[in-house]
Amino acid sequence: MMSRVAHGIVSNMRSILPRLEASVKGGLSAVRSTSKNTRLTEHFTLDEQVVNEELLQYEEGSMERTALETALLGVLKKVEHVPIVINGQEYQAKEELQQVLPYNIQQPIAHYGHAHRVLIQMAIDKSLEAQDQWDRTKLSERIDTWERAAELIAGRHRYNIIAATMLGQGKTLRQAETDVAELVDFMRINPVFLRELANYEPINGTLRECRNSMRLRGLSGFVAAISPFNFTSIAGNLAYTPALMGNSVLWKPSDSAILSNYFVFKAMQEAGVPKGVVNFVPAEETIFASVVTQHPKLAGINFTGTSNVLKVLWQLVAQNINYYENYPRLVGEGGGKNFHFVHPSADPEMTVACTIRAAFEYSGQKCSSCSMLYVPESLWEDHIKEPLLKVTSSLFVGHATYCDCFCSAVINRRAYDRIYMWLRYIVQSPSCQVLIGGTCDKKRGYYVDPTVVQVKDLDNIICREELLAPILGVYVYPDSKLKETMAKVAEINHGLAGSVFAKDQNFIQDAYEAFRFNVGNLNVNDKSTGSMVGQQPFGAGHLTGTSDKLGTPHCLLRWTSPQVIKESYKPHVNIYYPYMQVNEQNRVVIPMESEQKEAVAQDNNSIVASSEEDKPLI
Repeated sequence: MMSRVAHGIVSNMRSILPRLEASVKGGLSAVRSTSKNTRLTEHFTLDEQVVNEELLQYEEGSMERTALETALLGVLKKVEHVPIVINGQEYQAKEELQQVLPYNIQQPIAHYGHAHRVLIQMAIDKSLEAQDQWDRTKLSERIDTWERAAELIAGRHRYNIIAATMLGQGKTLRQAETDVAELVDFMRINPVFLRELANYEPINGTLRECRNSMRLRGLSGFVAAISPFNFTSIAGNLAYTPALMGNSVLWKPSDSAILSNYFVFKAMQEAGVPKGVVNFVPAEETIFASVVTQHPKLAGINFTGTSNVLKVLWQLVAQNINYYENYPRLVGEGGGKNFHFVHPSADPEMTVACTIRAAFEYSGQKCSSCSMLYVPESLWEDHIKEPLLKVTSSLFVGHATYCDCFCSAVINRRAYDRIYMWLRYIVQSPSCQVLIGGTCDKKRGYYVDPTVVQVKDLDNIICREELLAPILGVYVYPDSKLKETMAKVAEINHGLAGSVFAKDQNFIQDAYEAFRFNVGNLNVNDKSTGSMVGQQPFGAGHLTGTSDKLGTPHCLLRWTSPQVIKESYKPHVNIYYPYMQVNEQNRVVIPMESEQKEAVAQDNNSIVASSEEDKPLI
């Protein structure tokens, strides 16, 4: 393997990411009045253009290729110690665990330990102490820190994070480079969104009488960030977006991504995130969830993983709702069943290319990976089946650093065992037929061959459940039952992303309506994977997640508790309203005699009636 590390860097890359030419100029900033209490709110001049981070090409002999080769060798030669970090102080657990290469399980790259209950509780206490000062830190100072972090991750820390992602999470260079570029986007673009949010003001129609303003506060308590293995960028975003908004965070990284996540944590420390604002707390899942959900100061949970785990977290919060000092905010992304739906007018070559990438890149372990392909009978046999199987059979599965590797091993033993059970089910199911693949091997690593299975019954569990595996289900529908099939797909496939392939514009319009609610992102003539920060914000509803659209101002708003401030310059001095025709100075209140009081007590209705007769109507 070592002899192929240097050779195993992908040299033929796509062109750089398209630029996001989203102008964020502020239209009202020029006429905004100046508050007397300027320390409470900040406003910004928004005149920059936002662009996504460029993907480096890694051509042979390039500087970036040499730097990455060095970083890969550095990670392989040293087994990094990853500590528990609470308030800037490092702790070590008694029991030592290892992160190994998914494709070579004999090769460790990091050792770490899990925090026990006492340490998790300590992390909560230190987080709460840190937040008091952090929430008072000016927005401009926080923004400067995040922009420094973006430059550090895009520059000096880039290659170490990419190397740790390739080796520890089994990503090819293209996948790891895209992942880290997305992390840079989160760190660079979220501050732009924060500037926009900070510039919002309530209506100020009578500035001579009062001024209305709004400041963005953190939540009342701490946030627990529980991140997944499959994206280093999402892990960093889950922990640091709440922090940007003034919150303190307990970050529980995935054991299978712990080295890359630790490198991100160190980069953010170097950028200037204060001690205790984000605490790095590797822990066993159930223990971590139990401790944080039982604390009265829990303010929110930021989670990406499976829908089943999201449900458990929700249940734990619901059980303790009477003990909290607020209503914890739950932001969760659970993946789901993503699909490609093909119309008879679709371009078969484009359909096949997009489907193979979406289904098998990163071994189908992306939250947006395509796991179902719906094809009309008119295209299947003569136009799609043969090229789909031919290209799939040629995909090379091996070490993530090899230049000809399309995808590598799945992440860990637990994932391998789950996928193995799915393959056994497929072989035994009468409504499933394996067209290619269906094999796996765990002698050296957790290898699963790209698999295509034709499913003849849409009620089969393969058509409904998220697989998170290099398994593509194919359902061939009669052309005459197009609309019925679309309706069924909308019913059974709730996912992060869905794609439709067609040249027929009428069908595309129908697809907009048919798939309006069952997916969070709907792509036309493009694969389900590959969403970019700022361009295609991702997140879905139903049982897939809370659809908070990571990488948008909407997501930032989930982590702030705004306070509205009204400053009055002409306070009220008159108790009575003008229509009452009462002069405040001449108002005389005549006390009732004791006999009158008795009369009222005896016959209140008559007194009221007579009184009303004496008064004119409005």
